[in-house]
Amino acid sequence: MQMIAIGGAIGVGLFLGAGGKLAQAGPSLVFAYAICGVAAFFVMRALGELVLHRPTAGSFVEYAREFIGPWAGFTSGWMYWVNWAMTGIAEITAVAIYVHRWFPDLPQWVSALVALAFLVGVNLLSVKLFGELEFWFSVVKVTAIVVFLVTGIGLVLTSANIGGHEAGVHNITEHGGFFPAGIGVALMTLQAVVFAYSAIEVVGIAAGETQNPREVLPRAINGVVYRIAVFYVGSVLLLTMLLPWNVYTGGESPFVTVFSALGIGGVGDVMNAVVLTAALSSCNSGLYSTGRILRALADKGEAPAFTGRMSARHVPHGGILFTSAAYLAGVVLNYLVPKEAFDIAIAVASLGVVATWATLIVCQMRLRQAALRGELVRPAYRMPGAPYTGWATLGFLVLVVVLMAFAGPAERIAFWSIPVLAVVLAIGWRVVRARRPQDVRTG
Repeated sequence: MQMIAIGGAIGVGLFLGAGGKLAQAGPSLVFAYAICGVAAFFVMRALGELVLHRPTAGSFVEYAREFIGPWAGFTSGWMYWVNWAMTGIAEITAVAIYVHRWFPDLPQWVSALVALAFLVGVNLLSVKLFGELEFWFSVVKVTAIVVFLVTGIGLVLTSANIGGHEAGVHNITEHGGFFPAGIGVALMTLQAVVFAYSAIEVVGIAAGETQNPREVLPRAINGVVYRIAVFYVGSVLLLTMLLPWNVYTGGESPFVTVFSALGIGGVGDVMNAVVLTAALSSCNSGLYSTGRILRALADKGEAPAFTGRMSARHVPHGGILFTSAAYLAGVVLNYLVPKEAFDIAIAVASLGVVATWATLIVCQMRLRQAALRGELVRPAYRMPGAPYTGWATLGFLVLVVVLMAFAGPAERIAFWSIPVLAVVLAIGWRVVRARRPQDVRTG
């Protein structure tokens, strides 16, 4: 559980996305990761309180239905699916970008298609196989991050020469300062950083399928919170000290950039293999999560019936195949407009992340209110500082969405897709309500 939790949170947002954002905002990206990390902490604690109140494989969809209303369960479930559908497109595109380093003549869509076929096969076989594969994916990623942190600290302390640049704290301040592009640009990176933190909620979904969630989950959540602080904030801080921020680019993992610049043969390729593993892992988590979420929706008649079908191995193969179809569309986009598809997919996916996080916070607030009315007993494991921290987190999430309207083209496309998503979800809910009015009295 702990490896799934931290492994799910380490994906293409950090291993690939950090390079482009460092080139855009410079060292101030550390600030963005830190403030988003605080928000992620409160979201995880809210999730922990909800899961210990009532463990369920449906996770926040069931909590939204219980504490807000049937319409909220429908909306949050489908927004979560949008998140992972778009994330999957970004992940398989990232796989293609990484493979391109070794096979420059191989079409990117071929690499993406092979990766997708492999992961679909794994998820369709068994839950146990998913857990084993995700465990080892996570071991590789976490080990690589630890090696990077130890190596990076050593390089900084010894002022090592990396590709003609001296490593050290001076790299944070000598190239335009901590905010070389201004505070505004730093704030514009919040959306991408929120996306980088996505998938931390997978631990809550997986908790519904563990034997002792009340014992396992608090340890998993507490562990993932401080590990995120070290791995994310620590890694980005080290990246800013190892090389000047303007050396990084959006077309290559910043970790690959650093290790390639060391001039040691093969090290850059090893790191490239690691970040490729990270992309496969995140896509693997997406197929697992959406399969369970779609089954929860199908059980309520809020998704196509076939998405709720279970195989003999207790795998929701209908939901997995439904999500795979969206990933396959991503392969086509990767063939037509790979760079544009990647950027837009990440931006739209972040809307799903924001929706999921906001849902968890609101549900925790409703749970607390119900406890104050004497309707239920709050678990001993609680969200600290409630309800004030909940309101502050919601305000932060609103800010992230508003800032997207003033960021780059991809973010603006995602922002203006919000009304489209709202209309589609509203129509979908009307169809569901008309079909089953007796089950949605409060909707």
